[in-house]
Amino acid sequence: MSVELKYPVITIGREYGAGGRTIAAALSEKLGIPYYDKDFVVKTAKESGYSEDEIDKEGEQMNHMNEFMNSLLNNSAAYTSSFDAIYNAQKNVIMDLAKSPCIIVGRCADYILRKAGVEAFNIFLFADLDKKVARAAELPENKDIHDIKKAVLKRDELRNTYYKHYTGEDMRYYKQYDICLDTGVIGIDKCVDILVNVLTK
Repeated sequence: MSVELKYPVITIGREYGAGGRTIAAALSEKLGIPYYDKDFVVKTAKESGYSEDEIDKEGEQMNHMNEFMNSLLNNSAAYTSSFDAIYNAQKNVIMDLAKSPCIIVGRCADYILRKAGVEAFNIFLFADLDKKVARAAELPENKDIHDIKKAVLKRDELRNTYYKHYTGEDMRYYKQYDICLDTGVIGIDKCVDILVNVLTK
């Protein structure tokens, strides 16, 4: 499908279980541009020297204790935490990807591009907790988790702490995005239709 894009670079911020990966994949197919989510980890591993497992674990998750220790230890000029090294590697990857039309999921991409003066269309996806829990329960990665609700709350907390640490902003603050969609109320397919309409000429 050949379409003319109003915004060649698109970022998707999302709560866990709100369908970010699914919507990114659908937009990628309809708009004819690549999306980067899990494969982003591979590119960051090459850039940073950290393993894919380390990046998957620390690349977008930080609890309050990690944040405290990171700030404390970074008072030493000789110290660079794995969180900082991975963030800087992700930042370099994001800047490189943004040279061509693409969709970038998470990783503070909206903030990084905004601060660099790179024009992008920034999306945020959210949903009620019950809807996110139901969706998360269907994901293969959660098949061995007994308390899905607790896991969803924890993942959202880790993502927001990480985002706030590196941007100084709350991930869920609507004014930093161009559009915010409740995927639980609107539905995944309808959200994709809305976004395609907004993003194409």
